[in-house]
Amino acid sequence: MSDVISDYQKWKQQGENLRVQAKHAMESRYKELLAEAVQIAEEYRADFGAALKPPPQVTAFRYKAAMKAKPKKGAVKPVAGKPVAAAPPPKVEAPPAKPDPRVVALQKKLAGAKKKLEDVKASGGATRVVEDKVYEIEDALRLAMQGV
Repeated sequence: MSDVISDYQKWKQQGENLRVQAKHAMESRYKELLAEAVQIAEEYRADFGAALKPPPQVTAFRYKAAMKAKPKKGAVKPVAGKPVAAAPPPKVEAPPAKPDPRVVALQKKLAGAKKKLEDVKASGGATRVVEDKVYEIEDALRLAMQGV
């Protein structure tokens, strides 16, 4: 009877070791694939001037490409091995843009939600619902600011 128990415990320990090894292997493979995807996305953007869009199933992958200067269509290309210094583009100052009404409205809504959160904290009430609302408004504001 004790042989069965000891065999089971050994099997269980081997299974746990194998599980840990598989976890590390999967994590490293995942990181390798993400690094490769980033490299491909950067190469695609450099070659074709547009960002690759992930498939619809992928919703959580967020990667912002490094901002590199794109060569202009009329720019002089360097001759093999000789860099060509391009003249800097003329600076044009644009008039200050009017704030987006959606952003202004969300900022007001966020200020109100934060005040309400402080009031709830001061009264000692449950803050989870109000905190969630603040996070939702912050997310909507962040998205609105990116779209501007």
